[in-house]
Amino acid sequence: MKIQDLPYPDPGVPDARSGPRFLWWLFRNQLGGQLTALAWGLLHFVAVSGLPFGVGFAVQAVVDRSGQKLALAGGLMVLCGGAIALGDSMLHRAAVTNWITAAARVQQLLARRTAQLGSALTRRVAAGEIVAVSTGDVEKIGWFVEAVSRFTAAALTVGLVCVGLYVYQPALGIVVAVGIPVLALAVLPLLPRATRRADFQREKAGRATELASDTVAGLRVLRGIGGEELFLDRYRRASQEVRHAAVRSARMWALISAIQVLLPGLLMIAVVWHGVHLARQGRITVGELVTVYSAVMLLSYPLRHFEEIAMAYSFSRPSAKRAARVLSLERATDTAGSLDAAVPTGDLYDPATGLLAPAGCLTAVVCGDPDAAGLLAERLGGHPSEKGTSARLGGVPLDELPLSSTRTAVLVQDKDPVLLSGSLRELLDVPSSGAVSAADALAAAQCGDVLEALVQGSLDAEDPLDARITERGRSLSGGQRQRLALARSLITDPEVLVLDEPTSAVDSHTEARIADGVRELRAGRTTVVFTSSPLLLDHADRVVLVHDGEVAAVGMHRELVNKVPRYRAVVTRETEDEASVGEEPHDLNELNRLNELDELDELKEIGETA
Repeated sequence: MKIQDLPYPDPGVPDARSGPRFLWWLFRNQLGGQLTALAWGLLHFVAVSGLPFGVGFAVQAVVDRSGQKLALAGGLMVLCGGAIALGDSMLHRAAVTNWITAAARVQQLLARRTAQLGSALTRRVAAGEIVAVSTGDVEKIGWFVEAVSRFTAAALTVGLVCVGLYVYQPALGIVVAVGIPVLALAVLPLLPRATRRADFQREKAGRATELASDTVAGLRVLRGIGGEELFLDRYRRASQEVRHAAVRSARMWALISAIQVLLPGLLMIAVVWHGVHLARQGRITVGELVTVYSAVMLLSYPLRHFEEIAMAYSFSRPSAKRAARVLSLERATDTAGSLDAAVPTGDLYDPATGLLAPAGCLTAVVCGDPDAAGLLAERLGGHPSEKGTSARLGGVPLDELPLSSTRTAVLVQDKDPVLLSGSLRELLDVPSSGAVSAADALAAAQCGDVLEALVQGSLDAEDPLDARITERGRSLSGGQRQRLALARSLITDPEVLVLDEPTSAVDSHTEARIADGVRELRAGRTTVVFTSSPLLLDHADRVVLVHDGEVAAVGMHRELVNKVPRYRAVVTRETEDEASVGEEPHDLNELNRLNELDELDELKEIGETA
């Protein structure tokens, strides 16, 4: 495949059982490119190794005073020079193509796995490790894949030269044939230690990357509590550990490089010393001595690729291991889409808890444990992070549908949604039914002040949709990010929309308007909201209390507040003992909350009358 044909229509199913198996799978899946690089590599290295024969032939022609032999030697050297230039250029082109295509394949596989796992990925793999795999590890894996063909060509060339020298001049050729394998294998005892040091360096680097990612993500909070210096000191220590590990690793590779220089030099001295004695005895000619000497000297070039493949494997093996670990992750419940691709409709039901969200209704779910609420939201979306019974939409198990159908039918907005950098128009450019416009979604999510803030921050943006959003929306407040994320979810207009604490960072008056906007915009659609806010609960068609993994109560908000102490404890932030004492509606805290709701209803009526 050519680079212009990327990305692959289908990157394939990787062998992620181990790092070496994954590298071997990558090699096999671009065998054509590897054979192409091998062919050009053989041309290049054989041409380089052929130069000494031309030089030796030319020297002997001068000694014999033969113009014809000298011309023939010159032609041979010109031919070798042309083959060297052509082979080197095409080898580089083929090798770089192999590197880029291998890296692109790995990135496609990682992107596909990330899309399949969704939010469950970060629950099972640290964010820093994902960043390390998708950046630096991809480069190292590509390096090894493209170095294999060069190494194979170099190894075959070394073997051919040894055989050729033995046939050309057995007395010296046997010295070279014995010495070259020693040179190639001399560094093998050092490779395990070098590999361990490289693995240790990669581990420290991954830890530093993870720490840096966490520090940057929480920088605003750290500044608020004055803890940025503490985390910066931790990162400094981690970076110093990476530096020390890199220096120790570099020392070992420097020793390997020194051996790769020293031993060929010793072999060359041995060949010259033995060759001079043979020439003085008349057993070889001067041209043959020059040929063998030049061949040994130039053999150091292909021999360097033995060191390169050792380094490439040592650095790529832990990278491939990390990539294989991510790629081996599977959805907790997945039957690979055993049902036909379709978007079901009807009631949303979770057999594990007994939660029922009737079609076309706004259902609010109160769950005292935020983690349990997050897991339940994931299960309702058809991609849970833990094994269990699949949620059903219209009686159809979501995990038996193709993933694309499941996510078209049910959209889950996490409690910590991420805003990607770019313009607001790009942020809201998501797959949708087309029934909800950006203006309607932004209005329902009460994003008026957010648009004003974005326009003020983007001086060249006349249209608010052209305003720029910084990375992860860090220039916006938590409430503003929540509202933009809510607008993005509303635009998609899915059959079922699951919202996990969509207004936890919004003030009460804005929250009440959002509740009205969502209810109006999602009329006739199924909406499930995980919340403990009385303002949202009071707008729900149905409120469900989930406790200890099962439905404990179902009803309207005001009814449950009066009759269910456990529900009142969650909503009013009281203990269950305190809530059970005030079962009558005159409980002071709840009375205040009910008065607040009544006042908001009155204000709404006055506004509509006006």
